[in-house]
Order: sequence, then C-alpha cells, then structure tokens
Amino acid sequence: MAFQKPHELHQRRFGRNLGVLLTLIAFAALVFGITVVKIANGSLMEAYDHQPRASQLPITETRP
Repeated sequence: MAFQKPHELHQRRFGRNLGVLLTLIAFAALVFGITVVKIANGSLMEAYDHQPRASQLPITETRP
C-alpha cells in the first residue's frame, strides 16, 4: 500500500503551523532573555517590599 500525495490544504496548514511554532519559540526566547538580564542586574533593582528605602528618604542634617 503506497502513501498518497498530501493534499494542498495539508501543505498550507503545515506552513501555518510552522509559522506559529517559530513565533512561539521566538516569544519564549525573548521572555527567557529578558528574565536572564533582569536576574543578572538584580543588584541594581530596588523593589517595593514595604520597607523604607534609603534612596527615597529625604536628606536630613544630623545635629552635632
């Protein structure tokens, strides 16, 4: 029993599915890259953790 030649509809569907696959892979790579960069530069980020940060406190003079 020989295989039949795929219908033209299946070829178009395969091309569309391949495009969706490549788009999803590109999106996942972009999210992964952004995550890696944010983690690598984590010491430069200041997150709000319900604690006053020294960089946001007003400058006050100390009394001698």
